[in-house]
Amino acid sequence: MNCTLCPVSCGANRTKGVGYCGVSGIKIAKYYLHPFEEPPISFKNGSGCIFFCGCSLKCVFCQNYELSRSARGIEISVERLAQIFKELEDMGADNINLVNPTHFVSHIAGAIAIYKPKIPVVYNSHGYETLQTLKVANTFTDIFLPDLKFIDPALSKRYTGKSNYAQYALPAIRFMAQKPLKFDSEGKMLSGCIVRHLILPLASSDSVEIVKFVKSLGDSVYFSLMSQYTPFGEIENFKELQRKITAREYNKVLQAVQDEGLKKVFLQDIESASEQFIPKWDY
Repeated sequence: MNCTLCPVSCGANRTKGVGYCGVSGIKIAKYYLHPFEEPPISFKNGSGCIFFCGCSLKCVFCQNYELSRSARGIEISVERLAQIFKELEDMGADNINLVNPTHFVSHIAGAIAIYKPKIPVVYNSHGYETLQTLKVANTFTDIFLPDLKFIDPALSKRYTGKSNYAQYALPAIRFMAQKPLKFDSEGKMLSGCIVRHLILPLASSDSVEIVKFVKSLGDSVYFSLMSQYTPFGEIENFKELQRKITAREYNKVLQAVQDEGLKKVFLQDIESASEQFIPKWDY
């Protein structure tokens, strides 16, 4: 089968070799109860995160760089992935959180067919998606948790090598934003969409445009504004990425959130930028 799961559409036969994403079969680096997601996702016991390896976007500043470049991790079967769903449930996870799942959607659908979790399933994505793949993901996803990284094609070209990020991400997030918003009586999210955005150094003007786009999605969508950018990855040739964001940059975007009247918002303190929030990988 020639892989077309992501917008790169490399056409690789991943039963015989790796695709542009850097992986063939399922490869993961960690699964555990993660306490540092948005409050209704981590909730009480933690989000049952499964960190998948490889990536179709490959941002130079990736905070999970070893994973996105498939530099570590172990290969597992579809059957083992189904077992992990059950293990996380038994550990008390408040949901199953599929971190960077795009290039494994067909594998995940197979695992769901073996064991369908009794808790919500979270699709935690970089936003660089095709509608065709999202329609498959929608059959097993309760909560969409996409990043919206850039609107400016020059920024996406500079940091990912792809000028068409927004061309795919904007319609993809409009699709994800249609997921009905539901909570249980204690405030745990059962269904819905949270759009995340990480403010980058010297990119606050693009962040303002992203805030305006999120406003257009309607009142049922949550916005998670992240100030945690920490210099990481392959940034030797990107001087602007070798520092954290400034208070001025953060406040400019925060003012845009207020000006647009966004109500359903999660905010990070600017002091949250630290490598201590990057998980230690098991494999």
